Amino acid sequence: MPSTVLTPYPAADFPEQPTAIVTGAASERGIGRATAHRLAREGWAVAVVDLGQDACESVAAEVARQHGVPTLGLGADIRDEAQVRAATDRIVAELPQLVGLVNNAGVSSPVPFLEVTPQEWDRVVDVNLRGTFLMTQAAARVMADNRLGRIVNISSASAQRGGAVYSLAAYCASKAGVIGLAKTLARELGPYGITANTVSPGSIDTDIMGGTLTDERKEALLRDIPVGRVGAVDDVANVVSFLLGREAGYVTGATYDVNGGSHIA
Repeated sequence: MPSTVLTPYPAADFPEQPTAIVTGAASERGIGRATAHRLAREGWAVAVVDLGQDACESVAAEVARQHGVPTLGLGADIRDEAQVRAATDRIVAELPQLVGLVNNAGVSSPVPFLEVTPQEWDRVVDVNLRGTFLMTQAAARVMADNRLGRIVNISSASAQRGGAVYSLAAYCASKAGVIGLAKTLARELGPYGITANTVSPGSIDTDIMGGTLTDERKEALLRDIPVGRVGAVDDVANVVSFLLGREAGYVTGATYDVNGGSHIA
């Protein structure tokens, strides 16, 4: 596919109803699903992209029913370029102007470095980093043509701290990669009216942390969290919503830590 040559000029105005793609949004207790609902409450049309067509359609219908906005649920493997292109084409054709992308889809890996196999490494990096690259490139081409876009990558405090209780080498490396990617996108795509930022959650009560936290596990985590509680998915979704919004046009290349202050504990 030939590269697209674009001439930079001032960013376009926000449409009355923009569309956001949220990947990894089908998980019942995940950040992606909470973000889809948060954006819909703000009037965004939402495309839910995740593995499993039925699950994506169900979440999209739920969001539409609760918030009265256009939605689309698309089952796609973000590691597959053809599937990503097909999903993006449908979103552009069936929903209002594409403005936002939330790269939330990811898998964890608790395997210690000396035990990581090449297969495990590839499994994690393919979803967390390759998938983010493919989804971003497809969406950014549309955004660049429109001279308006907001990209938010979901990283992790584990990437900044070098691991945590539940995720180690492969996960941390891949999530550090999406921080670097966002900074590069901020430089390269800024002239086309596109911002790119990262949200780096700390301990958030989601399925990726192993399901509902026990009281004992919460107590252990709280020792390192100055605000005195484990984070909720809405804590992350609220920051993502700001970074995608009209008011965030001068914020780019930044990493927002949503960790209750655990970095200073």
